[in-house]
Amino acid sequence: MDARFTYYDTETGGKFMKYLLSASKAVTNSGLPLATAHLVELRASQINGCGFCVDMHSKDAAHAGETSVRLNLVAAWREATVFTDAERAALELAEEGTRLADGPGVSDEVWANAAKHYDEEQLAGLVSLIALINTWNRMNVITRQPAGGYQPGQFG
Repeated sequence: MDARFTYYDTETGGKFMKYLLSASKAVTNSGLPLATAHLVELRASQINGCGFCVDMHSKDAAHAGETSVRLNLVAAWREATVFTDAERAALELAEEGTRLADGPGVSDEVWANAAKHYDEEQLAGLVSLIALINTWNRMNVITRQPAGGYQPGQFG
């Protein structure tokens, strides 16, 4: 598969990407655990069918020390025993926040469960991360960015 065009090499795309990378720094500084962030990015990317992001986030997570068992079970996290209650709450919030068109949005129950495990700064980071990864997924899916060639840390 070839990309439709090189979005990031355009003036507008390049500027937009810089703003998204700046927003990512705020998420990184929110106190949300890095392992949780990787799991959320991977799960949202799976739901959205973004091969580029699945490739990127699974490789970055593995590079950061995540196990292949946990990475392989992200798509089936409800049935898996390898995730903490906090990670499960984040994955559930990510799913509902990604699948907005499939229902009434994020339920109060899912929100309350996430709030049991994360403080307000971490929740702000988690919500921002869910919004960001969905933005990246949509950009990459629309422009058909190919998967498979990503190298861990490629983008800094």
